[in-house]
Amino acid sequence: MNNIILNYLLKGFFITKFKIIAIFYCFGVILNLLEEVEFFKDLDVSILTPLMLTSIFVPSMIMHLLPFIIFISSMWFLLQIRNNKDLLTIKTFGYSNLKIFFILAFSSFIFGWIVLTFLNPVTSSMAKYYEKTKSNYAKDIDHLVTFNKNGLWIKENLENGTRIISADKADQSILKNITIFNFDKNYNLIEKINSKNANIKDNNWLLNDVSILKIKSGSSEQIDYEKFEINSIYTYEKIVNLFKNFDTLSFLDLIMNYEKLLDGGYDKVFLNQSLNSMLSLPFFLMIMTALAATLTLNNLRKSNNFKFILTGLLCCIFIYYFKDLSLALGQTNRVSLTLAAWIPIITVGMFSAIGLLQINEK
Repeated sequence: MNNIILNYLLKGFFITKFKIIAIFYCFGVILNLLEEVEFFKDLDVSILTPLMLTSIFVPSMIMHLLPFIIFISSMWFLLQIRNNKDLLTIKTFGYSNLKIFFILAFSSFIFGWIVLTFLNPVTSSMAKYYEKTKSNYAKDIDHLVTFNKNGLWIKENLENGTRIISADKADQSILKNITIFNFDKNYNLIEKINSKNANIKDNNWLLNDVSILKIKSGSSEQIDYEKFEINSIYTYEKIVNLFKNFDTLSFLDLIMNYEKLLDGGYDKVFLNQSLNSMLSLPFFLMIMTALAATLTLNNLRKSNNFKFILTGLLCCIFIYYFKDLSLALGQTNRVSLTLAAWIPIITVGMFSAIGLLQINEK
């Protein structure tokens, strides 16, 4: 009998979970498809292109919303078995509210690790393809920034030509070993700048130990400066923000290639934030299941679901913005980024623990 009840709880919970995921996916496709159609409306592409891009973008969006999907699924399933009296039947066979919660919470915890290990690499690959495909159609493609094994490369359009910048690596707002090529409108090289390092905190880049080779009419002239300024549309923050896409980095990438990503120019603060956010996901899913159990298992009476739906929506909105606030505190160095990723989980967990103690007595 215990196995039958366990199978009933897990099967019903996962079926409800996948139904909610399917509903979110459909809404995501509808909303994002409108955005993709708007993006491609002036381009010569078929309707299949925005439809394909939408279908591979929405799974990444689902990953962001997964804690709230689990919360809604947990609440929906628990309300269902409470209102159809199955909860009362289960309790007569010795299953307490706390035992039911542990079964569902542990399954959410395991589901979180499955998502990180097996599904996250797939969604990150899809996100990379999405970004790459969209960039091929972007109108500002002439401005490019990329990190690769050879360091940082920037292509920037100027009023009178083009500028290409390369640097070995970025250390916070300092670029090391910089080479700048300035071309005229006909792509003739007119100036080459070498610098030991540059501060790119703002748009006026300050270069140190500079050597400038000016090329004109077949002759060249070299001028050395201790310090030299150039103006760029890019700042360190803007460059870093171009690579702050959590979706393109998978959990396995961060675990296995952390040092390589650092050497490739990725910001350490960003990588730590991404890693801790992903590590916290299974615990976040478990805590959201606990919160749903706290709200729904307080009695056995059949009730109007509208009240619980409204309560659930308010909880989701509050936790969503609380999570954003916590990350903002970490990014502004008010608290460590590691702590910022875990603050929402600790806070909601403490609240849920108090609620679980109360429902266990009923």
